[in-house]
Amino acid sequence: SEAKEEGETVLMGAGGDVASAEVDSSVAVPEKRIIVDRPNWEDVYSDQGSFVSKSNDAGKSILRTVKKDGETHFLLSGSGASEEGNMPFMAVLDPHSLKTTRLWQSRPPMYENIASFLSEDETGLPEQVILRRESTDLNPNYHISDISSGIEAITSEPDEEKQKELLQSLPRASSLAITTFKHPAPDSIGTKKEYVTYERADGVKLNAQLYLPANYNPETDGPIPLFMWAYPREFKDAAFAGQKRDSPHRFSFPSRVPLYWLTMGYAILDGPAFPIVGQGDEEPNDTFLEQLVASAQAAVDYVVSRGVTSRDTIAIGGHSYGAFMTANLLAHAPGLFACGVAQSGAYNRSLTPFGFQSEERTMWEVPEVYTKMSPYFNAHKIQDPLLLIHGDADTNPGTLTLQSERMFQAMKGHGKVCKFVNLPFEQHGYRGYESVMHSLAEVTEWLDTYCKK
Repeated sequence: SEAKEEGETVLMGAGGDVASAEVDSSVAVPEKRIIVDRPNWEDVYSDQGSFVSKSNDAGKSILRTVKKDGETHFLLSGSGASEEGNMPFMAVLDPHSLKTTRLWQSRPPMYENIASFLSEDETGLPEQVILRRESTDLNPNYHISDISSGIEAITSEPDEEKQKELLQSLPRASSLAITTFKHPAPDSIGTKKEYVTYERADGVKLNAQLYLPANYNPETDGPIPLFMWAYPREFKDAAFAGQKRDSPHRFSFPSRVPLYWLTMGYAILDGPAFPIVGQGDEEPNDTFLEQLVASAQAAVDYVVSRGVTSRDTIAIGGHSYGAFMTANLLAHAPGLFACGVAQSGAYNRSLTPFGFQSEERTMWEVPEVYTKMSPYFNAHKIQDPLLLIHGDADTNPGTLTLQSERMFQAMKGHGKVCKFVNLPFEQHGYRGYESVMHSLAEVTEWLDTYCKK
């Protein structure tokens, strides 16, 4: 690395943005001092951001720095997670006082990200940037924007509270669009999207994105079929399990798996939180099924209470671990859903004996957990129809095609309603035109058969 001037500070990384330390290169054995520390990585609301980098003349990645009063400060960027949803930001960090000042932040009704820096002033503060801008009905496009006046106004204000006010009240910087990507599915403009919150029976806060067809009128149309698409995640603290990790102002790409069925008259509950919490010395999976069913029940109760759908017209689906979740819900919450759709899942945990997802214990240490969590061993309990889809070339070690083949055999052997669709040459995700269209057709037929009463 390049030689450092005597007394210059050098940033020492401890991996990622969880902890970073500053050292003095003039000292033989420098003393490390943590300048960025996230006490709990699950708490996205406390995320100060990650260090912003750039390429030097040698093509190497180095940190972007800002000179202020002769001192070196660092630029940060983050998702800006909050109760209102994600609002990406850029900030400057003083490594001596550990004070972070936000210089720019996305504001509703737009969702913006700084995609690239085009110019900076003599101190290193950004002037012209390329923004990636989108909204619920506007396809993401790129704009050249000069944010220097806003940054100058904020850095010139010594009062922290007034800085925060300026961040939200300053006029949006003028910009020049450099791309004009059109809406890929203009017929879906007007789709109603809502970031909803509700609670599980044990008090854990949950959230989801609720989509309604563009022409849906609750007063005249009444309840309509609903497709719920989810993926469970593990946590060690219930307080952080319900934090919002997305934005209600983002563009909804029609290619996202469940959103296609908006065009078929279905409501969609996308990404409902299914947190599996293990407090203290408890492991999340020790109560996996109980928490899974409780989260599903809370989601169903919420959409029914809204009058969006009725209890006998709700389908549950997911991909990979979401498929595993789907099969478990049909086995352990009979009648809660009209049917299930499981893509590329794993159903027999004895075939992943050295751990899966965040489970670090082996099957030989906790055989009861592996057995209890395996829908394959509970196939005889499933009462509702299950559609299994899998790529026949899935090389993901946790979800080999064998998993769906054996699950299908187990269900058919017990006389259950089940269909297995094997997609030729496909890996864990499906890419071929024929495979994608085949999957859409199979799922549509399945949902129409069991959800449209």
